[in-house]
Amino acid sequence: MRKNGPDGVEALPLTRVDAPAAPHGCRDRLVERERLEWRLADGGDPAALAEAFLTAHGLTADDLNRPAAHHPDRPCGAALYVSAAAGAILAAGHPGAPSPAPALPDLAVVVYDHAAAPAPAAPAPGPWWVGPWTPSWSDRQHADAVAAVRAAIGRGDVYQVNLVGHAAAPYTGDPRPALARLARLPGARYGGTLHGPGWTIGSASPETLIALHAGRLVTRPIKGTRPATGAGRRELLASAKERAEHIMIVDLERNDLARVAATGSVTVDELFAVRRWCDLWQAESTISATCADGLGLADLLRAVCPGGSVTGAPKLAALDVVAACEPAGRGASMGALGWIGPGHLDLGLTIRTAAADGHLLHAWAGGGITWDSDPDAEVAEAAAKARPVRAALGGDPAPAYR
Repeated sequence: MRKNGPDGVEALPLTRVDAPAAPHGCRDRLVERERLEWRLADGGDPAALAEAFLTAHGLTADDLNRPAAHHPDRPCGAALYVSAAAGAILAAGHPGAPSPAPALPDLAVVVYDHAAAPAPAAPAPGPWWVGPWTPSWSDRQHADAVAAVRAAIGRGDVYQVNLVGHAAAPYTGDPRPALARLARLPGARYGGTLHGPGWTIGSASPETLIALHAGRLVTRPIKGTRPATGAGRRELLASAKERAEHIMIVDLERNDLARVAATGSVTVDELFAVRRWCDLWQAESTISATCADGLGLADLLRAVCPGGSVTGAPKLAALDVVAACEPAGRGASMGALGWIGPGHLDLGLTIRTAAADGHLLHAWAGGGITWDSDPDAEVAEAAAKARPVRAALGGDPAPAYR
């Protein structure tokens, strides 16, 4: 575990903070005060560590309902990242295969103060090259994993499992400008980056894992994908398979919120709304609840991590199937990345997310598998989700899985 002040972190220049959900009015006037990085091998409870660290630095993470106001002389807030593997640990589940990007932490908390002057303009990006992408599994292996999930469903072990594949590519140059381009993809509600010594994460996520504003908790699970054409939209709305898969995850998320909500307050505000991300239609629902009195960050993270839409149902059984089927760990994907500040929290689910370590770019994509899933269609859907991310990074826009 690393716990450093700014002088103990790699000497990064003061630049505009680009963490997803950071306050827009403050982004060019923030300076890192302190950070915590944690990895699975460090042991301990990452949720408790994050809560204690934030509370010690003036952010009321031990009681998210406590009134707090943004003030220029106090911490603005903190970027918060939780990997899928850390989320699995919080749920007492299997963390899955080892990460293909071990330089990335499994928890990162970066606290920011307001700087006296705006950050200088970023220098123009230098030369950038991305080599060929190499998948961690072939199309055939991906399809076989879909078949294995269907077999587990047939045995009654699970109802649904989200399968995720990984691909990596060599690069030369500074990866941060390339990863920052992901934020400009259409529909990237949680577009932004977070970086540390030897690693960078870039997100184009459209999905809210959990948000808290004015005592109200909100999650927006996404399940169901079709090409962003008129025919694709009609097909998505008419698909019994996609709707059944979606409803299962809505029920799971309702149950997760109920663990940290005032009794009887959980509501489904919008069900199966069709929204666009790049060249895809996706089905999204909105579920909200009144935050329970005295709720701390640690209990909230334990309730919602890992996200149900990227895990499956039942969640713990799905994690076992994921661990058995996925040859590469989920790394920066399928976790949480966002912002916690005085009086609010907003974390995106790290779908449509890529990362860089010292030598490779990493990208992940997948989809939910049910009994009605067609293996070839699932392989094609994962490729369609990966394509815009790879194109934005400057590589070959061909499908990620061959």
